[in-house]
Amino acid sequence: MNMHQLIGQHMLIGVSGATLTSEEKKFIVENNISGVVLFARNCIEPKQIRDLCAEIQSLRHQMADKAPLFIGIDMEGGRVHRLKPPFTQWPPLKKIGDLDAPTVAFHFTQRMGSELLSVGINLDFAPCIDVYTNPENTVIGDRAVSSDPYQVEKMASALVRGYIKSGVLSCAKHFPGHGHTIADSHEELPVEEANLDRLNDVELVPFRKALRSRVDMVMTAHILFKNVDPDWPVTLSETFLKKMLRDELKYKGLIITDDLDMKALAKHYDREQIPVRAMQAGNDLLLYCNEPESPPMAIESLVTAVAQGQLNRADLEQSHQKILDVKKIKILTPDPRPYEEALEIIGCPEHQALASDIRAGRMPEGLVEEA
Repeated sequence: MNMHQLIGQHMLIGVSGATLTSEEKKFIVENNISGVVLFARNCIEPKQIRDLCAEIQSLRHQMADKAPLFIGIDMEGGRVHRLKPPFTQWPPLKKIGDLDAPTVAFHFTQRMGSELLSVGINLDFAPCIDVYTNPENTVIGDRAVSSDPYQVEKMASALVRGYIKSGVLSCAKHFPGHGHTIADSHEELPVEEANLDRLNDVELVPFRKALRSRVDMVMTAHILFKNVDPDWPVTLSETFLKKMLRDELKYKGLIITDDLDMKALAKHYDREQIPVRAMQAGNDLLLYCNEPESPPMAIESLVTAVAQGQLNRADLEQSHQKILDVKKIKILTPDPRPYEEALEIIGCPEHQALASDIRAGRMPEGLVEEA
């Protein structure tokens, strides 16, 4: 395996439209890219989404690792909702928090996950388990379960278990917590005053629970906590990722960055050094969502960093194996279901009824959490 292929398995990328271009296919295959993240621009209707996922997965047979690709999406419910009807339109997590019923939370993600998996999407960048402690924080708002860390903790476990039951990989975000910020990290780097005591007492409470509940990935926040690591935002911080998440919280799953082209990083750091620093800090997977020129640039920067001794090939090989292990264990059926089967799941009456009850603040009847 060459260095480009080794590095490519550490990267998820966005693609431009409803089908793959020949250039995108070539780039994914030649660089052994780990996965694709879908946005509204890629999701028109169920059959097209299913066919796109099948097209993406078919590339694995030509790739160095022959491993299934991650196909990820942001589906939290509420305003972070990439899939249009006839997919079930799920309410925001705050509605789950208002009901204060873990069994409802479990069925929410289990049923959401089953619709994703039916068309071939195997990774959801959810749940959002930020604690909403600042009413001026419009970035998070109703994406959060609650302002009470212990209520978020309780729901975090149920939300993760629902995804596990559905067969879709889950990703807790935004570590160590985005619930107090005012600045939007899509546009600017938030700087927070919270110290370690505050993080341990509030923001980290639900993350500890999600880790114990076997969440598959943790997504890093592009936030500078100046009283914890004054030099680096979390995504680029060994203090947060290696010391806190790995050593102190004993997390053994995959760490993925938020989109590395977001202005929180791009405005403040050299674009060619961002992926290098992200790998040095302890991320396993780098996420590039919207800028087509960024993934090739990142791969070349990382190849150079290895050649110059800034990154250790043995470390990359270790995280590479961890990524493949997750895929082998978790993505047992990479290809989407037959379209007719998917249609029986997408927006089915049971899912619509659950979404309607949650949206109306009604406790659904007859729900039993499965083991």
